[in-house]
This record gives sequence, C-alpha cells and structure tokens, in this order.
Amino acid sequence: MSGIIGKKIGMTGSFDENGKNIPCTIVEAGPCIVTQIKTKEKDGYEALQLAYEDLKDKHVTKPIAGHFKKAGITPKRIVREFTRFEEGNRKKFGEKITVDIFVEGEYIDVVGISKGKGFQGVVKRHNFRGSGDASHGQHNRLRAPGSIGASSSPSRVFKGTCLPGQMGNKRVKMINLKIMKIIPEKNLLLIKGAVPGPNGSILIVERWS
Repeated sequence: MSGIIGKKIGMTGSFDENGKNIPCTIVEAGPCIVTQIKTKEKDGYEALQLAYEDLKDKHVTKPIAGHFKKAGITPKRIVREFTRFEEGNRKKFGEKITVDIFVEGEYIDVVGISKGKGFQGVVKRHNFRGSGDASHGQHNRLRAPGSIGASSSPSRVFKGTCLPGQMGNKRVKMINLKIMKIIPEKNLLLIKGAVPGPNGSILIVERWS
C-alpha cells in the first residue's frame, strides 16, 4: 500500500542510537478500511479508496451510508483515494490497513493543511524587513510593502507580486521525513520533525514506491 490516513496528535521527543533527543510528531495512522477499488475498465483509472474515523449515523445521507454498508463497516468521516501501489501488495475490498505497512527508519512524505493565519501583511507573509527609518518623514510606513507599480507601462501590477493577503490554510507536503518509532498497539507513528496543521488535523502519510 502506498499510504494511509492519519491524525496529528502532538509533538514529543525520541532518542536515536547516539542518545540524541530528536523532536518528533506523533501521528495516529489508521486503522483505515478499503471501501472501494477503482479499475481502468470501470472508472478509467486505478485507485484504492480508504476510509478513516467513525461518524455518527445521523450525519450520513442514505447513499453514503449504503456505500459504507457494502464494505461491511460503520460510516466514516474521512475518505481519500490512493493511486500508487506496491507490486504484489494489492489490498482487497473491506481489508483493514494499519501502521504495519511501515517499518522503523524508512522515509515518508506527509500531506496536510497548514495552520491558517488570516490576512497578513508583507512583513509576516513574505519576510519583508520594512522601511525602518529610511523614509522621508512619512508616518506609518514601517511595515508597508513600498512601491509596486511600473509607471504608465505596463500600467498594472504583475501577477505573483508579493502583497498582503491570506496566509496559511493551504495544502502542504513535507517530504523525506524519517519514521523514528512505531507503536502498533496504539496505531502511532513517531515522525522526525514537524508536519503541517494543528493538533487533531487530518494527514496523509505516503510511502515511497
């Protein structure tokens, strides 16, 4: 299997073989259930649909409830598709996916939604240093972006110009993160370093294949 759905629990530390304390993120990975197998003949592409985290029946419509009932499971809150597979390791409909697909020491990628920071200026959003005291007596210019125009030609602001705006709350992929420790009885992964999102946010942990 190429990956699993998980949830960010928080951060901790883990000692490596040299006794160094490594900052790690605790991720509850699975268990996930294969709720659909898509094929080229029927759907036009190959994919495995995984479901994660229980959901109350009152929050589920009848068509969605029937979809999960076909797999023989209770309704789930999160559904994601995985399109990469390892040769000879295809999963079956209704099969449970756990942290057992990973091994300690392997490298993975983690996808999540970064923390939203609202509308921010250029100093915080793009690391501008501000004008400081370099203005000619103008007030309230310390954190301003400065001139962005190009006179009468082309008489517009180019796309991609660094300006104030919404910061964070975007899909972010962290690559080459090492699994420091696996706790299979609790479905936990200890991943070296930080991953996107606040505690409790949903993550996609992807294996290399």
